[in-house]
Amino acid sequence: MKRRLLVLSLMVFSTFSLLAQRTITGKVKDDKSEPLIGASILVKGTNTGTVTDLDGGFQVQVQGGTATLIVSYTGYATK
Repeated sequence: MKRRLLVLSLMVFSTFSLLAQRTITGKVKDDKSEPLIGASILVKGTNTGTVTDLDGGFQVQVQGGTATLIVSYTGYATK
């Protein structure tokens, strides 16, 4: 009985963990509205990140409700 309760608890916890994730998408452009190809996107305080595609677009998974993204590109100030 204890084993079943433990397994059920782990399944519920895992489900809530997956639901707490969300995907942030966006585009990185310069001051002339040109896409920045290969800009780095990092979720502050984590090792999670990505790089923009040919259109300057990106998609990154974050945990919880609030996340700060750090965007960097050679020759530009990090934001």
